Amino acid sequence: MSSRLIYRNLRPVLTSSVQSSGLGTGPGIRGYVINHLPTVRFLSSDTSSSATGNNQPENSVQTADGKVISTYWGISPTKITKPDGSAWKWNCFQPWDSYKPDVSIDVTKHHKPSNFTDKFAYWTVQSLKIPVQLFFQRKHMCHAMLLETVAAVPGMVGGMLLHLKSLRRFEHSSGWIKALLEEAENERMHLMTFIELSQPKWYERAIVFTVQGVFFNAYFLSYVISPKLAHRITGYLEEEAVNSYTEFLEDIDAGKFENSPAPAIAIDYWRLPKDATLRDVVFVIRADEAHHRDINHYASDIQFQGRELKEAPAPIGYH
Repeated sequence: MSSRLIYRNLRPVLTSSVQSSGLGTGPGIRGYVINHLPTVRFLSSDTSSSATGNNQPENSVQTADGKVISTYWGISPTKITKPDGSAWKWNCFQPWDSYKPDVSIDVTKHHKPSNFTDKFAYWTVQSLKIPVQLFFQRKHMCHAMLLETVAAVPGMVGGMLLHLKSLRRFEHSSGWIKALLEEAENERMHLMTFIELSQPKWYERAIVFTVQGVFFNAYFLSYVISPKLAHRITGYLEEEAVNSYTEFLEDIDAGKFENSPAPAIAIDYWRLPKDATLRDVVFVIRADEAHHRDINHYASDIQFQGRELKEAPAPIGYH
C-alpha cells in the first residue's frame, strides 16, 4: 500500500481526532481559536516537490523580523486567535500555558533548619546572598534578572536527571519530571517578562554567564550526590526570592521605583487585566516563587523520610 493511500485512509480519522480535541478550525482551547494546523506529512523520505521533481521549497515561514525561512518539510506555524479576535503573538508560550496564579499563598512561611543537611543548605544560601546584596543593593530590576537566570536552573537540572533515571530504571516518575520542568519554564518566563522592561548591560550579561556556569555545575553535582540537599537549597533560594520581591513591592509602594504599565507578555501569561502595572507583575511573580519554595521543600521532606519522589504524586500545575 502506497504512503499516499495510507494518508487518504487515515485523513478522516485524523480530522475527527483533531476536531474532537478542540485543535481544528473553530472554537479551540479556553475560547482561543486555532485556525491553522501544521500540514500532516507522511512522505518524509520524499523531500522533493511533486510538481517540479526537484528540491524546491514547498512552504515558507516568516520570522518576527520579516525574514523568510523556506522549507520543504511541510511544517508551518499554527495561527491562534484570542477570544477577542486578535492574533496570538507569542511563540514562547501558548494560550493553554497561561494561568491565573494563586496569590493567596502565604509568602512568610519558612522552613526552620532542623538537621545538619538543612543547616548546610540554609547557610549556603545565606552566604551566597551577601555578595548579591552588596552588588545590587536596591537595583531591583537588575537583581530580578540575575535571580531568574539562576532560579531557572534547579528545575531543569532536577527534571533532566529524573528523566534519565526514569529511562535507566524503566519506571515512572509520578509526574515529578513534568513538575520540575514546569518550574524551570515558569522561572524562564519571569526573565522573559523582565527583559521587556529593561535590557541588561554588558557587565551584567558577563556576570550572568559566569554565575550560571558555576551554579549549573555545582547544582548538578549536588543533585547527583544528594537530591534532598539540592531540593532544600532550592527551597531556601526561593524563600530569598520571595523576600527580594517583597522588597521590590515595598519600594514600588513607597514611590522609589516607577510603577510602569505591565508588558503585554505578562498580561497574557498571567491573565492580568489590560490596565495591569509592574506592581501586579511583581505580585504574581512573588506568588510563583512561593509555590516553588513549597514544591522544593516538599520534595526534600519526602526524601528525608527515606522515600523516593516517585512514591508521592507530584504537584503538577501547582501555581
